[in-house]
Amino acid sequence: MNNIVQGSNYRFTLLTERLIRLEYSSSGQFEDRKTQLVANREFDPVDYDVQQGRNGHEIEIETKFFHLYYDGGQFAASNLHIDAKYQYTLHDSRWYFGEHVSGNLGGTNATLDLVDGATPIDDGIMSRDGYAFLDDKDSFAIEDNHFVHRQQEEADGYFFAYGRNYREELSDYYRLSGKTPLIPRYALGNWWSRYYRYTQHEYLDLMDKFDCEKVPISVAMIDMDWHRTDDVPARFGSTWTGYTWNRKLFPDPWRFLQELRKQHRHVSLNTHPAGGIRAFEDSYPAVAKALGLDTEKEEPAIFDLDDPQFRKAYFDDVHHPMEKEGVDFWWLDWQQGSSRSKDKVEPLWNLNHYHFLDNERSHDGEGLILSRFAGPGSHRYPVGFSGDTVITWDSLNFQPYFTSTATNIGYTWWSHDIGGHIWGSFDPALSLRWLQLGVFSPINRLHSSDNPFSGKEPWKYRQDVREYMDEYLRLRNRLVPYLDSANIRTHCEDRALIEPLYYRYPDNEESYLYKNQYFFGSELMVAPITTPQDKKLNVGFVDAWMPEGQWMDIFTDLIYQGDREDVDRTMVSSTNLDGQFTTGETAIRLGRTLENIPVFAKLGAIVPMTADPMQNADVLPERLDIHVYGNKDNDYVMYEHLNRSIASTKISIRGGIVHVESEDPDGIIPEGRRLHFKLHAFSLDGTGEFTLANGQTFEGKPENDDRQQSRAREQLLQQLQGAEIPYEEKRGVLKKIDDDLTSPVNLVTYAQTITNVNLRSIVVEYASLIG
Repeated sequence: MNNIVQGSNYRFTLLTERLIRLEYSSSGQFEDRKTQLVANREFDPVDYDVQQGRNGHEIEIETKFFHLYYDGGQFAASNLHIDAKYQYTLHDSRWYFGEHVSGNLGGTNATLDLVDGATPIDDGIMSRDGYAFLDDKDSFAIEDNHFVHRQQEEADGYFFAYGRNYREELSDYYRLSGKTPLIPRYALGNWWSRYYRYTQHEYLDLMDKFDCEKVPISVAMIDMDWHRTDDVPARFGSTWTGYTWNRKLFPDPWRFLQELRKQHRHVSLNTHPAGGIRAFEDSYPAVAKALGLDTEKEEPAIFDLDDPQFRKAYFDDVHHPMEKEGVDFWWLDWQQGSSRSKDKVEPLWNLNHYHFLDNERSHDGEGLILSRFAGPGSHRYPVGFSGDTVITWDSLNFQPYFTSTATNIGYTWWSHDIGGHIWGSFDPALSLRWLQLGVFSPINRLHSSDNPFSGKEPWKYRQDVREYMDEYLRLRNRLVPYLDSANIRTHCEDRALIEPLYYRYPDNEESYLYKNQYFFGSELMVAPITTPQDKKLNVGFVDAWMPEGQWMDIFTDLIYQGDREDVDRTMVSSTNLDGQFTTGETAIRLGRTLENIPVFAKLGAIVPMTADPMQNADVLPERLDIHVYGNKDNDYVMYEHLNRSIASTKISIRGGIVHVESEDPDGIIPEGRRLHFKLHAFSLDGTGEFTLANGQTFEGKPENDDRQQSRAREQLLQQLQGAEIPYEEKRGVLKKIDDDLTSPVNLVTYAQTITNVNLRSIVVEYASLIG
């Protein structure tokens, strides 16, 4: 590589004009192999300049985006610093070796176990200051897909100087650390998991109940009680580790797994593997034979994935036979770093690495595990299990932010315990809001503890909440075509499903202030409601920011005006969640009844959904509903995949005329596929009729009249109807908005006379919609 500047004990490798590797080795030996973090260092040539011995510096390296100064010796703040060529900081954009970057936007953590609310987040590679550093000196090398000891270096890390080009930075990070694999389509549907002592009969009945309720479940997870826990002799110790079916609960495991397969469900079993394979296990004789263990003395097979003999027996004699019976993938739990030493690979890394590769080999490239985040580079082993969160509003309020910042370290497939796992109390609104967030999360896995009162089955809630939960779970399954497109774009184009606002609007202060708001795929923006309902109004609220352009709420078809210089700033004045009245052009407080949360599509957005909410997520649907949100020109590419085959369908809309073009080299798109276009608030503005080709159909009469005001009134009426405030107060609000002489500006002025802060916000939101 000609991008290296090297001395006897130091080496600088320029990977791009914005990314440089920094190494110091007292032995003069440097690591060239892959590591836990790094999968590739073969980048394109870089334009840079080197100076030696200038102004007292041993080496200077300069590119268009940074200037490195090194004075010799083991790297330290006193002899190595880098100036990033950005003006995002008050003083110099200078980084001294070893210094923490204060403007870091956060990455993610290994777990949210027992977290009740917010918790500090480890750093990612994105920073408002324009630069960041990622250390790699302690990771193991990878050779022939196995972890091996690396060359010992005193320093080995990567300096990122990408300014606020966050997408480019993420793309180069993936190039450095490895692509995110495709996850199977079925993983994009709804998951059911619960720490509960189900019997075989109870679990199958539960799945039948979901089917009867027309609620789609793609993944059936069985937590630890599937294996023996209460009849193991005490001499064997803890029963958290187990690989033998509990026949009291599951008398016929093969039939159980086959029944779930007939229902088109994919099965995962929870395992806590730290205890190894002990003599009470069904698989012990085969494992003992493979490892030469003394069976008379019940010599255990100690868990050690560093040992190739144990590793082979672990997969061949324990896991593979169960997978042949119908287990699709494993939920790997409990290994969280307590046993790590410098000369041993942390067990979680071993589990994630070897289990994912093994599952990928047996599923034609579609590997899947559910496990913990082990550190940077873990995105190569999706998906993540964030841990046992506490059932509180504070926990829910933290999860959108936690999920979006994970993209800053490339970890885009988080699976949370939707609804929360432990403690808490019965709160239908909290459960519903958490589920609504889950539907617009990377993985929607409902979960709860073994407390008989904490289950997340929709039918355990009152009728209105139950219906809303059912509809959201159906919506998640209908969104699989949209989600799979994002899945493929993550793998092929390095575009994450979840993006913080600042990925698209890096220079807007609002992008950093509204931490719970995020983009969901290329077409949608979500502002989840994560705080309790107003007890008088029975409405939930969220402060949101509307970026430039116009945004349609996908549930109401109401259009919100984003940043625009000619909008009267008082028109969308808002009261924030702290009760402070603010005036901002497009910062607005949104109120919603329990039925929905704010989810927006920029006008012109195209979102494909399967027409049948019970569609088997494994199968590409014959009929698709193509939702078009407003008449604005747009292009959208829907990607689909089966195993390793990928097809694309490009949908272009220009002036109400639709063009559809597919590329399907392996013939995976069903013959006779029909696209049914659903038009939302679609005003033709004299452009003619909505035109389709190839026998496609559309629904939703194109509108030339403006129904915005009537829709806004319907929303306000719905909010007032459920409010527990005096009838006359409600009627007073209604009379004011229906007064022909009342302008939007007058309404905002009128709102200031309302003492209830949240009721005031409802009126202001209405004024912004009709303005």
